[in-house]
Amino acid sequence: MEKEQNSGLSRRGFLGSGLAAAGFSVSLMSYLYGGDKNIQGFNETETDTDDSVWKPFSDKKVRVGIVGYGVCRFGADFGFQDHPNVEVAAVSDLFADRRDGLAAACRCEKTYDSLEEMVKDDTIDAIFLATDAPSHARQSVMVLEHGKHVCHAVPAFFGDPEDGHRLAEAVKNNPGLKYMMFETSAFRDDLYAMEKLYAAGVFGQIAYSEGEYHHPRSIGDPYLGSYKGWRDNLPPMWYPTHASAYYVGITHGRFLDVTARGVRPQTGEEPRTVQNPFDTCVNPFGGEFSLSRTSDGGLFRLGRSNTQGEGIEGGRVRGQYAGFDSHNARIEGFVGDAEGQRRLEAALAGGLKLKKYPLPPGVSPGGHGGSHGYLMDNFVRAILLDQPTRVDIRDSLHMTAVGYYAHLSALNDGETITIPEYSF
Repeated sequence: MEKEQNSGLSRRGFLGSGLAAAGFSVSLMSYLYGGDKNIQGFNETETDTDDSVWKPFSDKKVRVGIVGYGVCRFGADFGFQDHPNVEVAAVSDLFADRRDGLAAACRCEKTYDSLEEMVKDDTIDAIFLATDAPSHARQSVMVLEHGKHVCHAVPAFFGDPEDGHRLAEAVKNNPGLKYMMFETSAFRDDLYAMEKLYAAGVFGQIAYSEGEYHHPRSIGDPYLGSYKGWRDNLPPMWYPTHASAYYVGITHGRFLDVTARGVRPQTGEEPRTVQNPFDTCVNPFGGEFSLSRTSDGGLFRLGRSNTQGEGIEGGRVRGQYAGFDSHNARIEGFVGDAEGQRRLEAALAGGLKLKKYPLPPGVSPGGHGGSHGYLMDNFVRAILLDQPTRVDIRDSLHMTAVGYYAHLSALNDGETITIPEYSF
């Protein structure tokens, strides 16, 4: 095979001699749309792990409360009920049938009618919020103020940047409690490898990176079900984290500013007929695309839309010595010059592992590229071993805020907007 330009090796040669030598096999993922949920990412369960054996890390159990069992059924999808170091102590949903379904799925007998009741239960150590996006920040603050660890689905806040500041303050004021956002891209095979390569200095400084989250929706199709219709005609960039993770989740840096443009939906659908109940104005865009300066001197492009084409949650980076071009979450994308290859080989020889570690027996990696089980396991380990969470408050807010200000920029004809810093 012809060599990649400036790489010093062919893609096939790299896989055969470089990663294969380190036990790094290729994991090819496809985006499937079948199943009873019919939601992008849930059936995307193929993933890869290293050849190590899982070892017990504690004889303690975290008593977890789970809230939310809506259209995505996220409450049971991350596998808390299957972890040997977890006891699902109680579940809750505002709707009785969903509450009963969550209890059955989590093999839990104790239920609460609401989170407001659950947080008063002193026997619960931590709460997972699989609730509507507009409630994540407010509910997380409530959980922290009641002395419990908290994790939640994405994003960190929705439409009100002050919610982000309130959340940051609550985490800051409760240093003994763990906070985590369950951003699925953080444990996709490709991003997991990219973070390791970046930390090992293989890429060098990142000059350019990009992330994409495209979830196609046909003209006239109903919006995916949501509590009080929060998904109806939502500004695309208000749900950006599957894409923005491809910079923040790799470097743990932040975006300094953003300029964005929006594109109108395809002819045949008038967005102004659909009012989002959580928006202060009617969203006019079917897709939004932005460019940001990053804290390490590079640029990041973010694409977010529901227009037609490939459904994708992925990204890529270009650095001084090497890059990683992940397309549709495939991980055979390393390309580097001679120095990049030297750095890669040195990192691998030094023990760098690019594949994910094994999960406890009985815990499934789950959907979104085999990320669900890993997010849950990471949260449990953080509590029991007093370790940082994979997606902490800094990364959560940095992944989320860029989208809010990108939408604001798009509404203002591409005005460059400075993204405020948070106090941690």
